[in-house]
Amino acid sequence: MVNPFEQERDCFICRKHRGEIEISGGAIYEDELLYVGHISSDSGEAYLGYLIVDLKRHVPGLAELQDDESAAVGRMLTRVSRALKACVGAEHIYSFVLGDHVPHLHIHLIPRYPNTPSSFWGFKISGWPDAPRGDASQIEEVCSRIRKFMRGDEAADKAP
Repeated sequence: MVNPFEQERDCFICRKHRGEIEISGGAIYEDELLYVGHISSDSGEAYLGYLIVDLKRHVPGLAELQDDESAAVGRMLTRVSRALKACVGAEHIYSFVLGDHVPHLHIHLIPRYPNTPSSFWGFKISGWPDAPRGDASQIEEVCSRIRKFMRGDEAADKAP
């Protein structure tokens, strides 16, 4: 097995995992393979519920995943999508893997809220000017709700 903590010194995502970069709302979930957190914004307000699932190991894309990582990513995308629907009232969850600017696998999970105009569906979702946006305290509140839901979901997953 490859060391799951292989990291690149200057990679933004690796630096986040090492605690060198503070993220609004902190880690929603973290284990030896994955990190889940809320996106931040340079403007001070971010699209509420816009989450990122990062692989801890520094790899550029899906093709480089090992089987255990692939399974963990799939399970986490499902859990986080359920949490977003329950906690922010999303009617749909978009998932994007781009990797153009940061060559470290991370998956964008973006809620589509009820009454989002169809002209902002898909890749245009974060450009919707009337989308729920929030500052650091509002991001923390959303992250707290998602954490609580996922802890309950995790317990339910372990129930016989």
